[in-house]
Amino acid sequence: MDEEYDVVVLGTGLKECILSGLLSVDGHKVLHMDRNDYYGGESTSLNLNQLWKRFRGSDTPPEHLGSSRDYNVDMIPKFMMANGGLVRVLIHTDVTKYLNFKAVDGSFVYNKGKIHKVPATDVEALKSPLMGLFEKRRARKFFIYVQDYEENDPKSHEGLDLNKVTAKDIISKYGLDDNTVDFIGHALALHKDDSYLDQPAMDFVKRVKLYAESLARFQGGSPYIYPLYGLGELPQAFARLSAVYGGTYMLNKPECKVEFDGDGKAFGVTSEGETAKCKKVVCDPSYLPNKVKKVGKVARAICIMSHPIQSTHDAHSVQVILPQKQVGRKSDMYLFCCSYSHNVAPKGKFIAFVTTEAETDNPEVELKPGIELLGPVDEIFFDTYDRYEPTNQHAVDNCFISTSYDATTHFESTVKDVIAMYSQITWKVPPVLLLNEFFGSHIPQKNREKNSKNIHSLPSVFFSMQETVINKIQNFYFQLKGGLLNIFLECWNCDFCPLGFFFYIISSALPIPLPLPEREREREREREREREMEMEMETETEPSLLQ
Repeated sequence: MDEEYDVVVLGTGLKECILSGLLSVDGHKVLHMDRNDYYGGESTSLNLNQLWKRFRGSDTPPEHLGSSRDYNVDMIPKFMMANGGLVRVLIHTDVTKYLNFKAVDGSFVYNKGKIHKVPATDVEALKSPLMGLFEKRRARKFFIYVQDYEENDPKSHEGLDLNKVTAKDIISKYGLDDNTVDFIGHALALHKDDSYLDQPAMDFVKRVKLYAESLARFQGGSPYIYPLYGLGELPQAFARLSAVYGGTYMLNKPECKVEFDGDGKAFGVTSEGETAKCKKVVCDPSYLPNKVKKVGKVARAICIMSHPIQSTHDAHSVQVILPQKQVGRKSDMYLFCCSYSHNVAPKGKFIAFVTTEAETDNPEVELKPGIELLGPVDEIFFDTYDRYEPTNQHAVDNCFISTSYDATTHFESTVKDVIAMYSQITWKVPPVLLLNEFFGSHIPQKNREKNSKNIHSLPSVFFSMQETVINKIQNFYFQLKGGLLNIFLECWNCDFCPLGFFFYIISSALPIPLPLPEREREREREREREREMEMEMETETEPSLLQ
């Protein structure tokens, strides 16, 4: 241990392990230490005996719950966006060879006292009670704008500078009602509260685009994927990556003390009388408590059940978002559920989590709205943990401290922290693969197209009233006399004509579509030409479901 390293990493949480892997791949000499005798830190997965010992003080759970080794209960439960930041990191580092993933069955939202599925297909969109008929038409126009928006193409901006106008301004432009704003802002854009409404709209629009791209990537019922055997596999996979590239790991190292010189700069870490010298220290907040501040607290309930969450169509893996207004809170509440289908519980058992940003010191009462949606539970554990953010200046003390995990059930904020820390540690721009989502540009159109035939068309997933129907009645319409057909199409192209709206209502009600309006047919023809050109240039293929 008495050697000199470029970086010493303290703690084997997911953030620290990702950074350890990236830095090792980048050629840095890395020593990774943890006071615990297991990987994962706060983001580990526990078997039933470990769970019982942690929350009940005993390692002898009741026999009716099944074998302890069949459980992998995440302490920081989160799904992964199928086209999000963590997936990009996994593919970039080739860590996918250590893991197996499975799509999550469904994404749901709580609205007006009921759980509703977030539409994943045009049929689901047409049947969804989340919006009325008139509101679907307005929402469709908003989704077309989001779909066509390209940051580097002023023609797609429609005169709006999304770095200046707020999300509230763009929502007002399309006349969306409060329930629709709740649905889009919290279930699609995945904002934690309503503060985004007063912020520049660029992030809001990009989040909705990311949701649509993730939804279409694997053609599942939700935009999320999840590793088999739980999230505890992720830190271990990045630890293997680091080891392959020369990283050194030491677990069960007590009292890891960061050493500082007279100028306040970290120069090493001491444990058991030995000091490992280094240029930089990376750690979670627990290793340098005097250099962080408390910014909040997360309340959570961990539930073991013998059934899926009610009103989720018997889905074995789901996320349910309870927007803040729907439950009278300052921030959202989240339901996360996985089961034996992802190898995290014995056959017939389900693991559910209810999490939120704590507003009181009574998690049992605070989490009640979410717990009531679960139905009967076999066992329930309540817990809270504090959230911290660093207060130090890393340029002064050479210490790089991660932020604590928030209450959300997805990894986007987690990876943003990792990428920011990577840039600060290395003074390098992260690889292009990691930059797409977090530093301004989205997936190139050709990559979106090769992942899914429908990924380019957000309205085709959300409320594509006009595209659902051409085959069965197209022949009938085109057998009409030319004059009548031309009148029909002119009316259909008009947004304000009563006859045109009559045709819109028909297309919304029928299970088959009318012809596309001319402006949208031209838009589709342009996309088709782009796809043909890109297919000719495309020579590489991306792995299916990360493999």
